[in-house]
Amino acid sequence: MKLKIVTFSLVLIGLLSSISQAAIQQTKGDFEDKFRQLDEVLPTPNVYRNAAGEPGHQYWQQKVDYQIKAKLDEKKRRLEATSRITYQNNSPDTLKYLWVQLDQNKFRNDSMSALTTTFGGIGNRGPATKGAAGDKPAQISIAALRKQQFEDDNELGYQIVKVTDGDDKPLQHTIVGTLMRVDLRTPLKPGKQIAFNVDFGFNIVEEDAVSARSGYEHFPDDPREGGNDIFLLAQWFPRLAAYTDYEAWTNKEFIGRGEFTLEFGDYDVELTVPADHIVSATGSLQNPKEVLTSSQRKRLKQAETADRIVFVVTEEEAKEKEKSATSKMKTWKFKAQNVRDFAWASSRKFIWDARGYQQGGDEQPLVMAMSFYPKEGGDLWKKYSTESIIHTMQVYSRFSFDYPYPVAQSVNGPVGGMEYPMITFNGPRTTLQDDGSRTYSQAEKRFLIGVVIHEVGHIYFPMIVNSDERQWTWMDEGLNSFLDGVAGREWDPSIPWGVEPRDIVDYMKSSTQVPIMTQSDSVLRLGPNAYTKPAAALNILRETILGRDLFDFAFKEYALRWKYKRPTPSDFFRTMEEASGVDLDWFWRGWFYTTDHVDISLDSVYQLRIDTRDPDIDFDRERQYEADKPMSLTDKRNREEGRTLWVDRFPDLKDFYDENDRFTVTNKERNEYQKFLHNLEDWERTAFERAVKEDKNYYVLEFSNKGGLVMPIILQLTFEDGSTEMMRIPAEIWRRTPKAVNKLIVTDKDRVLTSVAVDPHWETADVDVENNYYPRRFIPSRIEAYKSEKSDSKVRRDIMHDINTKVKTEFDDND
Repeated sequence: MKLKIVTFSLVLIGLLSSISQAAIQQTKGDFEDKFRQLDEVLPTPNVYRNAAGEPGHQYWQQKVDYQIKAKLDEKKRRLEATSRITYQNNSPDTLKYLWVQLDQNKFRNDSMSALTTTFGGIGNRGPATKGAAGDKPAQISIAALRKQQFEDDNELGYQIVKVTDGDDKPLQHTIVGTLMRVDLRTPLKPGKQIAFNVDFGFNIVEEDAVSARSGYEHFPDDPREGGNDIFLLAQWFPRLAAYTDYEAWTNKEFIGRGEFTLEFGDYDVELTVPADHIVSATGSLQNPKEVLTSSQRKRLKQAETADRIVFVVTEEEAKEKEKSATSKMKTWKFKAQNVRDFAWASSRKFIWDARGYQQGGDEQPLVMAMSFYPKEGGDLWKKYSTESIIHTMQVYSRFSFDYPYPVAQSVNGPVGGMEYPMITFNGPRTTLQDDGSRTYSQAEKRFLIGVVIHEVGHIYFPMIVNSDERQWTWMDEGLNSFLDGVAGREWDPSIPWGVEPRDIVDYMKSSTQVPIMTQSDSVLRLGPNAYTKPAAALNILRETILGRDLFDFAFKEYALRWKYKRPTPSDFFRTMEEASGVDLDWFWRGWFYTTDHVDISLDSVYQLRIDTRDPDIDFDRERQYEADKPMSLTDKRNREEGRTLWVDRFPDLKDFYDENDRFTVTNKERNEYQKFLHNLEDWERTAFERAVKEDKNYYVLEFSNKGGLVMPIILQLTFEDGSTEMMRIPAEIWRRTPKAVNKLIVTDKDRVLTSVAVDPHWETADVDVENNYYPRRFIPSRIEAYKSEKSDSKVRRDIMHDINTKVKTEFDDND
């Protein structure tokens, strides 16, 4: 990425941070301002993006329309297509060339992705197994071997047949890895548009072999000779790279992890596939009479107003088609308006169910929620896929806007989970039993519901609120993981959904943590960094810092402002602050720009009482204080031995001071007290006498910030009578002393404090809860009698954690 003032690359952030720290530096003492404003880090507001986080009055973005005709060769597992691209230059700049993304080139053996993958499995999943000496890799995974064999046996990547202008004359073009530069004969001026054509083809990858975001899945056990396939097609056509006000061309190489940023436009797509295939795609089907039977069309119409799902293609019909194939072809035609991408799926194996969703009243357009899956999806998909789509739209619309497209789809295939406009790919299935039946576990149920919610949620973020996934993964994954947790709990809170602050504790204190603002391809552990930590941060922001009313209003304002537009992190930060009316710079800095963690320790609690200066009161208190002390061990043993005190043996040695202890009040002390009262101002005397009369309890709590991340201090106070009280101290208590603070707490005389707990409900992701208690408590643990293989319950928990963060696991690094 090019270094520009407004670019949030990790290098630039570090550069800006060092510059700002040099410009604002404490040279006497070690004070660190955790509440310093982010102005020196965030890009300067301008006519495109203003200081409130809104699109500026001269905001612009490009528009790209596509007309594509594609043909699927099932036998060869190959796609060939022609495309006509119309590019509208809405920028104030004159463009001499256009950059086009060629994402299929990632799979070439000579791609940057292939050449920079280190040994240890696909996508840098982790270290290789070491031998006893630890000096040489001892094993290579079967998955890595299969990937290598597939790449050796197949020519992968695009074959660009030709690139021509609107008059079908050749255009000069240069392929650079996963990008192609198209040189224009005449520079494209602001406000003008140009059309050009790209003819292309590629061999479709087997998803299980190369761990891609799309591809085919083979079913060799189907009754048809040679089996059947499910084809999921995404990143399948040359797509224009985004040209933005903050970076110009976003022409960063596609390595595999950092996803995409694209331009909105209109699509007119014709997909020619085997005649017995069912196709699911972005957009509205334009020719149902040509590709669907009359029964299927009737069922689809019935589904619009049905209370439960209607099968457009039944399981029995799909099973029958699995038995044989036809040599005939059909062309499915789709149109989509104002979308940033187009994806589709095709197979004769698909069962198809649908149900209409009327959102926001009768005046709002009907949304068709639809699911496509093979028999292997079983009852799991029949029960939960389409219902999960509708549930997602209900929850997400409350936080953002009504779902704006005519269809929302969930398709089962080899991809664990991926999202595109109006269509999502989701992987969970039922498990085949020995008796031939299919069942699903609770983990598989949760996997399906969770991944459908997550991926359909992505249609809102980033398919509509169009953040740059290549650069800032957290802007879609983190925001979406936060919202899918909200939706999951509103589905069924008895199952652990989404991200709680406690889920991020291990990562927050780990050495592999990097700032959330790190560019996607440089993150060491993508799941915790881009999904879990920002989701936990937003959970804390909503539930603990702002409260639901302020947070929900500000978040919805962000979504509405940037619907169909391209926000950057600064736009999100500024909008949330401006719309909530709360200064949050300290929060963004700590959570998103540093690797500090939360660890607030309650170090000590002092109980104080007012020194009344009245000797008749204070001396009695001191006498009681001394009496409450344990007896000296020497005195105790002297008594046990029966030793007689000297003054008891010779009583004539006793005087006034033996008859009266040192706490006996004399006129001298009383006179001094009256003199003290006489010298007070009237208002001082009134306040002092009231405090003495009330005789309240005064406690001083001392806290230290061991993790560096300033947060509110949440206290649970427990009293002698068993009652409790919550106290929430804003994070600003750390403003002047970010390493240690103390707090005075005053209670009524009859409310004696017996214990204090910091963050008792684990709201703030505090990494060490054991120093949150005063007095300290016994640390709960357990004794393991023996070691065993990983239990089934542990396996299920691990699966749930993987679903919870929903990382595109094939690109993750040993999370």
